[in-house]
Amino acid sequence: MNQRHAPESPARDFTLETLVESLSAWHADHAVEDDAEGLQVAVRRRVAVETQALASLMMADEDRQRLSALSRWLEENLARLASVLEERETQRLPRSWACDHRGGRLLDDGRVVMVNAIDRDLLGHGAEIVQDPVADLASLLVGLEVRDEARLANQALDAYLRHSGDYRAARLLSLFRVLECLAGARRALRRLEAAEGDDERPALRAETMGACRRYLELAERHAEFRFPPLVIGVGVSGSGKSRFTRSLVARLGAVRVSSYAERRRLHGLSPQGEPGEEAVDIFSVDATERTYQRLARCAGSLLDAGLPACIDATCLAQAQRDWLRHQAESRGLPVLLVSFEADQATLTRRITKRAGRYGATAEDGLTVLSHQQERFESFSDEERYHLVRLDTTADNAGETLAGMIQEHMHWS
Repeated sequence: MNQRHAPESPARDFTLETLVESLSAWHADHAVEDDAEGLQVAVRRRVAVETQALASLMMADEDRQRLSALSRWLEENLARLASVLEERETQRLPRSWACDHRGGRLLDDGRVVMVNAIDRDLLGHGAEIVQDPVADLASLLVGLEVRDEARLANQALDAYLRHSGDYRAARLLSLFRVLECLAGARRALRRLEAAEGDDERPALRAETMGACRRYLELAERHAEFRFPPLVIGVGVSGSGKSRFTRSLVARLGAVRVSSYAERRRLHGLSPQGEPGEEAVDIFSVDATERTYQRLARCAGSLLDAGLPACIDATCLAQAQRDWLRHQAESRGLPVLLVSFEADQATLTRRITKRAGRYGATAEDGLTVLSHQQERFESFSDEERYHLVRLDTTADNAGETLAGMIQEHMHWS
């Protein structure tokens, strides 16, 4: 196996934002060119090792039965996702990000969330073998979820996919999340095994069994079949759609797909860059069509993965909205169109404020707004069936949006 072992990076502390940036950059720069084993074989081997190791540590029949059901689920999903794994053969890691970032901690507002930034097991099977980048992402998410940090986990998933653009990775996320949960349960039981003869063993047994079962419960949640919704945000510049769709990430666990980020990515630009630095026309008719087709593909990948998707785009044309809506309807999944609305004075004020923030002229932004308003195509009768309108100037607009989505789509 041809692997490049770079010198370990010095230990450092990460915020969630800097951790995601480091993780996505590492994954982009450390693809394996040659591997004799193959991704599918490596993943199957890790599944076998983890399930066998965990089974050998379990004593209760109920726990063994739960593990047996999860093992069957893993085997079934390995078969179901074989084509996806084969497709991603060239996008793998030589080894985990954590191997070269030992000692890194994840902090949130100065609070230590995890002393191992992505909660990766560097001693067990899997740390050094070739795996898909989603293995590291799944480890981070499971580490946060098992610590009841769902808000951070939602933000981490959304940010990683936006930084990397690797929305296809979502198809493998449940598989690797379940696998990481089993690894966590195995680590918990190993601590009990290592404490043989300790006077505190009864208390430790209760603690470790509780930790093991938390991991098993989390694995079972990720193995559940889900019917994720698609939320399509519609609105002109300054309407508040980006701000409010971002809020759905933390509030409801949606993954946001931004036309701004994906349009720039299609032209080889940083999805995180500031407006106005483009050297090419990224707003041509052809570029816009390719952008919406890209948004539709990203949404489809998220929905196939059982993840709720939220589109942040102007969606001026009915054809654009139809491309997106079809991703949910063709899969028999619920879809909601949210029209983000504000009065003209508010739109003007927001655009002027934004222009000042980026050192641009307000006149250019207001010209774009006028052009968007002229081009906006009214909602069709069929679209109105899925439509809700949100006044983004209202004091409780965020709570109203979350409530409307849960009411219309039974999403909680």
